[in-house]
Amino acid sequence: MHVPKNKLGLEGTQPVEVVNVKCDPLIIGSLRQSPGFLPAYHMNKEQWLTVLLDGTVSEKKILELIDWSYDLTDKKKKVTKG
Repeated sequence: MHVPKNKLGLEGTQPVEVVNVKCDPLIIGSLRQSPGFLPAYHMNKEQWLTVLLDGTVSEKKILELIDWSYDLTDKKKKVTKG
């Protein structure tokens, strides 16, 4: 999605392309200390992460995070109690 930089806590108002990914809360803290990783935009900031798609984060890392996010949100893989 495209979000104005100032909505992400960055300087400027020009839009930047981002993706939100669900992530293990233990990993989010360390990732947010690296460039290109921000508190989730319009999501639960404890379980979600916003990633800049401006070249700051490698494509390999982005794809890895998307895979992890999919695994965390795929309802078919969740164990049901019953």
